[in-house]
Order: sequence, then C-alpha cells, then structure tokens
Amino acid sequence: MDSPGKKLTGRGLSLLGKLILLGYAVGTLYPLYWLFISAFKTNEDFFNNPYALPKAWMSENLFRAWDLGDMGRGMLNSTLVTVTSVILTLVLGLLAGYVLSRFKFRFKKVVVVLFLAGLLIPIHSTLVPLFLMMKEVGLLDTYGALILPYTAFELPIAIFLAMGYMASIPKEIEEAAMIDGNGWWGIFGRVIFPLCTPIIATITILAFLRFWNDFSFALVFINTQALKTLPLSLALFSDGFGTDYALTMGAMAIAVIPTIVIYLILQDQIMKGMVAGAIKG
Repeated sequence: MDSPGKKLTGRGLSLLGKLILLGYAVGTLYPLYWLFISAFKTNEDFFNNPYALPKAWMSENLFRAWDLGDMGRGMLNSTLVTVTSVILTLVLGLLAGYVLSRFKFRFKKVVVVLFLAGLLIPIHSTLVPLFLMMKEVGLLDTYGALILPYTAFELPIAIFLAMGYMASIPKEIEEAAMIDGNGWWGIFGRVIFPLCTPIIATITILAFLRFWNDFSFALVFINTQALKTLPLSLALFSDGFGTDYALTMGAMAIAVIPTIVIYLILQDQIMKGMVAGAIKG
C-alpha cells in the first residue's frame, strides 16, 4: 500500500506535468490568437497596442484584403494545386509503402535507401535545375509546375510513414482476405487501405501544410496572375516602401482558416489505432 507521502508526491508531479502542458499549449496557441486580434486593428492600433484587444474592431480589413489581394482566385488556385498534390502523394505513397513493407524482392534495400535519400535533399537548392527543366518541357507557368515538384518532394516522408505503419499490420489479415478470394489489389483496397486511416490523416496534414503555405516554388515557377496561389496574394500587401499591417494580418487570418479546419477534421484519426483489436487471439 502506498504511503501518503508517495501519493502526495505523485499528485504533485501530475500537477506539474499538467501545468507544463498547459504552458506549452498557451505558448503554441497565443501566436494564433495574436494574429486574429491583429487582423481587426488599424495600423496605428497595431503599433501602439500590439498585444491588446482592438480599440475598434475593423472587420472591413478582411473584406478589403480579400478584394485587393484577389484572394478568391488565390485560394481557388491553392486549393486545386494542394488537393491534387495531396491525392497524388497519398496514392503513390501508400502503394509504394505497401510494396516495400509486404513484398521481398532483389535490391529492395537499395530502393528503400533511394526513396529515403529524398529526405536529405535541400528542397530550395533544386529551384534553378527545376526551373530550367520545366522550361524545356513546357511546364513552366502551369499548375503542373507546382503539382509535380510538391508530390515528388513529399513522397519520401509519405513512403517512410506508410511503410512503417503497414509493417505493423498483422499478415494474418491478408491471408484471411486471400482465402476469401481477394487478389493483391483487392487486399490493398478492401483491407489495408481502410486500416490506414490514421497514417493517411498524418500524411494529409503534413502535405497540406507544406503545399498550402509554399511561397518559393510558386514565386519562381508561376508568373501569370490568374495562376498565382494564396501565398503570392499575401505578398501583394508588402512592397519595397512599406507594409500595410492591418490588411496583411487580415489576409493572413483568412489564409490560415483552411489549415485550422483541415487539422480539426483529421486530428482524431492520427491518434486512433485502427489495427488494434483487428485480430483476436
């Protein structure tokens, strides 16, 4: 039986842990809170009272930012590029992860190393070679100029995560599905894919954040105004002479909303163990 001293010590450590987590949560969420209150301030209020609530809530900042930055078109382009890139990343990443985690073949380790070596490539060091390559093949200033590099650079982490997750799925599930008459495609589509919901959510969130917030690739590969993505729309509020912080904060508040929504939708799936309890001994 535990002594009262040990119980008090355990409660104290538990309380300390909760306080640390609370402090971490506040520190993580405060920049988001600051962004949203700043979006409703005037420039004068922004500089004079950077951390206080707005003296007057300027909701017109959001509407002006939307119109002046042509954010509707930018959001549409970002959505098209991001969704297409995420789908391609998921399809190719899950298929490659399934093959590498389930099948044995010659040079498998070499293939795995080549895929994972992509994690070591500094993405921005490839901007010039990619620019020249896309110019030669006629992809420059198209949606493909963003979709293809996004997918290629996200595939290594997607394959790494998918491969590790699928390796933990008991092979008895596949054997049972094969006895029921399923081929490899049937096993993947009807058994493995539904069990991969948590890792799909993780890959989706990581890819979405990278694609949605990318600025450098869009800046280099896109010149046509009609194809500009949301980060390029945000850049319009700053020039060489100054920055309109009221409109910039308003535009950033609009741009961050889809990211928050996607995260809130998928956060539960990351924590769920879809395989747990699939096989009962």
